[in-house]
Amino acid sequence: MDSPSAGSPPRCTVCGGADLRPVIEIPRVPVHCNLLWERREEALAAPRGDIDLVFCPRCGHLFNRAFAPHLTAYSQAYENSLHYSPRFQAYADDLAHRLKERYGLRGKRVIEIGSGQGDFLRALIRLGVEQGIAFDPAYTPAPGDEDLGESLVVVPDFYSADHADRDADLIYSRHVLEHVEAPTEFLRAIRQAIGERRTPLFCEVPNALFILRDLSVWDVIYEHPSYFSPGSLAQAFRAAGFRVESVEEAFEAQFLWADGQPAPAAEPTPEGPRPQDLERFVGAFGAHYTERVATWRGRMAELAGASRRVVVWGVGSKGVTFLNALGPDAPIDCVVDINPRKEGMYVAGTGQRIIAPEALREVRPDVIIIMNPAYREEIGRQAEALGLDCRILTG
Repeated sequence: MDSPSAGSPPRCTVCGGADLRPVIEIPRVPVHCNLLWERREEALAAPRGDIDLVFCPRCGHLFNRAFAPHLTAYSQAYENSLHYSPRFQAYADDLAHRLKERYGLRGKRVIEIGSGQGDFLRALIRLGVEQGIAFDPAYTPAPGDEDLGESLVVVPDFYSADHADRDADLIYSRHVLEHVEAPTEFLRAIRQAIGERRTPLFCEVPNALFILRDLSVWDVIYEHPSYFSPGSLAQAFRAAGFRVESVEEAFEAQFLWADGQPAPAAEPTPEGPRPQDLERFVGAFGAHYTERVATWRGRMAELAGASRRVVVWGVGSKGVTFLNALGPDAPIDCVVDINPRKEGMYVAGTGQRIIAPEALREVRPDVIIIMNPAYREEIGRQAEALGLDCRILTG
């Protein structure tokens, strides 16, 4: 899809559809949830942008039509690794084994687009991948990288057709496509780089159907201009010149996986049936968000009135969105994260200092609020091991 000219009506960033339905508007949110700030004043002054989320009933895609890409500059201060969580690490290990078996990657070469800190790529190398090529301008070398020698190649750049000379047996990206303003064009660039080769493509993205169906309101963030449904993800693959092998839900339906093979030419993308399975959730989402925020503000006032000490556990995208929805004056004693890279840093927009779980022995919270129910059991075990006697609530 060609980018619309200035002043022209916005069109769907996947299929070009012009019939767009409003979903929710959230003004002045931090443009980065996972950018760490060393000083509270900097965190409070973090850059902000507006969310104007719309839905395309033609392909089932959601996107932020107020997104301004120049605001989202990624650097080495960006930290979104979830690999310190045993629950997530187990999931990632299972996925690494799946990719190794599905694509026969032992002794082969892979390219990862947007590799973050390289945790997943190192896992594939441990499973027998001969060489992993990491594309990420924010990549920070980790202890032990030098021991991998030529097995790990880091390219501190965004992946594009300019890197077509780098051959691979699999190209994959995990939680990258949702950060791209024009995802179909991005996939076309990958297809162009593949050329006549038969290199397959694997992508993992958040699942818009889960967000709408399960009312996961804290998943709407500025960093994600795109929210893919199973239909819109398949549509983007086909329009970019890939034959869609499969699209499936993963991680308790919170993520989508898509497998694609290069097609000789762009596959047709017929309009097809309207994605009714999403459309029936769209209308209620904005009202539910407003209600959810009001409910939590009331609950926080009650907890403060009862002199309860409250902490938020988990300062990823969901946690930062929750804290900003409540505002910097919310009666939250502190925030905690198991990722040691976040310890001592400050939350974008609200300025709370991030502490390690062990520090909760001194805080002695009465209530712990978590954002993702997938981690409830894990966090409960950690709280018990710390000797904490408190309630755990899901945001």
